[in-house]
Amino acid sequence: MRVFRLIPLLLCLLMPAAFADGLYQIELIVFRQAGEALSSSQLAPDDWAVGATPISSNERTTALNDEAAKLNPGNGYEVLLHKAWAQNLSAVPSAAAVSTGNEQFGHYPVEGSVSLSEQERLVDLEANIWINRFDADGLLSGSERVRQRTRLRLGELTYLDNGSLGLLVKVTQP
Repeated sequence: MRVFRLIPLLLCLLMPAAFADGLYQIELIVFRQAGEALSSSQLAPDDWAVGATPISSNERTTALNDEAAKLNPGNGYEVLLHKAWAQNLSAVPSAAAVSTGNEQFGHYPVEGSVSLSEQERLVDLEANIWINRFDADGLLSGSERVRQRTRLRLGELTYLDNGSLGLLVKVTQP
């Protein structure tokens, strides 16, 4: 009989850990401010997506369309990537591989990884995005890099500045 009394207590103790991991929707806009593209001192590495899971099977409909529409050439901006996906987050960081455009020899015009972890209603983010240029033969000839690390609040749109490049990120629970 004592065992039956302990079962509810054990369930109460274990349930918060079981529900700590959760499904979140992540939306990312990468954009360029008007002006000349700046090259990084190094090209995007061939293993740019190592350890990251492609978002292709988890893509969702974008919700920040009004914000993306404001980032137009008339306002001095150009949207380079706009993606939304679902991802399970926990205290252990997990990385998603994002890309857009036509692949050329293992590289995309925009490619990179976004690593996220959930920390008590906050989300730690590390973005490592490459904006690539290709020569006439389709070979990588130049890259710009955005590398940012920050802590986000759930449901808030966050702007990350990286010189001529910027990111808008929003993480929500569906």
